[in-house]
Amino acid sequence: MKITARLSIVIGLALAFSSAELVGLRAAPVSEDKKASPSADKSTASLDQQQMRGLDEQVQEVKSDVLSISQELSRLEEKLLYPSGTQVAIFVALAKGDQMRLDSVRLQIDGQLVTHHIYSAKELEALRKGGVQRIYVGNVSTGDHQLEVLVDAKLQDGKDFSRTEHLTFRKEVKPKLVGLTLAGSSNTPVALGDW
Repeated sequence: MKITARLSIVIGLALAFSSAELVGLRAAPVSEDKKASPSADKSTASLDQQQMRGLDEQVQEVKSDVLSISQELSRLEEKLLYPSGTQVAIFVALAKGDQMRLDSVRLQIDGQLVTHHIYSAKELEALRKGGVQRIYVGNVSTGDHQLEVLVDAKLQDGKDFSRTEHLTFRKEVKPKLVGLTLAGSSNTPVALGDW
C-alpha cells in the first residue's frame, strides 16, 4: 500500500513539473507594427517549435523515468509480499495438442480457496499455442501441502468436462514453482510437476 502511495506521489510530481514547464512557455507577443517582416514571423515560429520539441523531449524523459520507477516498485512490492523463503507460484498449461475448451480453474491450498480464474478466448488460444499462465503466487510454510484443483471445460466433442484432483506438493525453504498440465483426453486430467 505504501509503495503504491509513493508511486502516486512520484507520478504526481512528474506531471506537476512537466505542466509547470508548459506554463513557463508563453506565446510570443504580437507586434502591432504592421510593417514587421515575414522573416521575423518565421524566426519566432521556428523558436516556438524548437521550444515545444525541447519540452516534448523533457516530458518523454519524465515519462520514461516514471515507468522505470514503477517497474522497480512492482518488483520491490513482490519481494516484500512474497519473500523467497515462503513463496509458491502455480502455473497452468494445456497438454500439447489437447483441444478442450478450458472454462475455469479453481485452486485450494490446504482447504483454503486461493484463486479462481475464468478463461477468455484469447487466454485459451495462448494456452493452446503452448503458453503458460501464472495463476497464483502466494506464501506457504515449509512442509507438505494439499492442492485441490477443480477444472471446468468442454471437450472437443462438446461434452462437459469437470474434474477435481487432489495433489500433494512439498515446500522447501527456497521458492516453489508448481506446474499443472491440464488434459481432457488423457487418464490424468491434471498432472503435477515441479518447474
